Amino acid sequence: MKMLVFLGPLSVTAFLLSWSLATSYNIVCYFSSWAIYRPSEGKFDVPNIDAHLCTHIIFAFIGSTDDGTLNILDPWESNDADEGGHYEGFRNLRKLKSENPNLKVLLSLGSWKEGSKNISIVAADPIKRKKLGWEALTLIEVYNFDGVDIFWEYANLENDTESEDKKNFVELLKDFKSMYQPRGLLVTAAVAGIIDKIELYNVKEVSENLDMMNVLSFDYHGAFDNFVGHVSPLHASSKDYDHGRNSTYTVATSIEYWLYKNADNKKINMGVVTYGRSFKLKDKSNTELYAPIIGAGSKGPYTEISGFLGYNEICSINSTYYWDDEQKVPHRVWGDQWVGFEDEDSLKLKVDFTVLWNLSGIMIWSLDTDDFLGNCGGGKYPLISTIKNRLKYHEDSLKGR
Repeated sequence: MKMLVFLGPLSVTAFLLSWSLATSYNIVCYFSSWAIYRPSEGKFDVPNIDAHLCTHIIFAFIGSTDDGTLNILDPWESNDADEGGHYEGFRNLRKLKSENPNLKVLLSLGSWKEGSKNISIVAADPIKRKKLGWEALTLIEVYNFDGVDIFWEYANLENDTESEDKKNFVELLKDFKSMYQPRGLLVTAAVAGIIDKIELYNVKEVSENLDMMNVLSFDYHGAFDNFVGHVSPLHASSKDYDHGRNSTYTVATSIEYWLYKNADNKKINMGVVTYGRSFKLKDKSNTELYAPIIGAGSKGPYTEISGFLGYNEICSINSTYYWDDEQKVPHRVWGDQWVGFEDEDSLKLKVDFTVLWNLSGIMIWSLDTDDFLGNCGGGKYPLISTIKNRLKYHEDSLKGR
């Protein structure tokens, strides 16, 4: 069924009654492979992964040269020992499939670090597209993985060939689909969450040529702004309507706009985070949304990035907790520091929204910033476990209808 109008978050119930309801959902978890280099208890590697926690694990990242040659970005982490590797990431991922035969493992091609230049060049050339597809396919078959994820963040943004990138992205997906689908392998992509960036896609054709779309429905605000804002509000704050288009910088708007542009709801995974975006307040007595900031929040002991804190860092901070009942998300404040993040309550509401829209499931960035050691007393992986348990609750309820 097609969407004919752009619907708001409170006007969907009657519309959705006509949709067939899903009884199983994806839990797609990215593994950021550079987490092996984090210090102390922040260090995370494949053996830390619970093979039964997610339905899909996506390894981030592998890359490409501008001639379509596959580029293993970190052989020390990824390759087997006899190829100069140390951590043997690919081999250990294959072992997870032995622990859980239902687990799907994919390799993510691209990344924000690589930018869009190389993949833009490759996507524009039919020979280079096929070369990259076959080289990735060879690696996938060597390790008995289940497909490829295209992480082009984003087409058109770094080049002067906007219309060409838009068209060539579809051609890239078509070529990969023609190679992978006959072998029973998946082709997925990480796609934008903000409306302006969604416009960079031929949405219907992108949707038709993918098995899953992992919507990056987060990073709406951060220290790249000059004010306090939440990383992933479900809905808009009343304050947002006084600040230009910020009322559209929400998870609900992202998902609804993809559907409005004719994406297949049963291919969409809503993206959620296990980290927060933090700020240094200009005036520590003003902790409201849009409060002025000096800059990024302090680095955490594990991730060591200004303005970015993993949940495994946030949960151990002695701070004051606040819940925003308009945006349906929490934040914490201590001294002149402010961080917006996800917790069990906010994630339950996002799962409920996923079920309401009959989406394919939830995508999580990422395994390695959840409290994977259980140091904060909520057991291991409290955030991802909350997602899994809430989806199971809905699955059981739907099966019992």
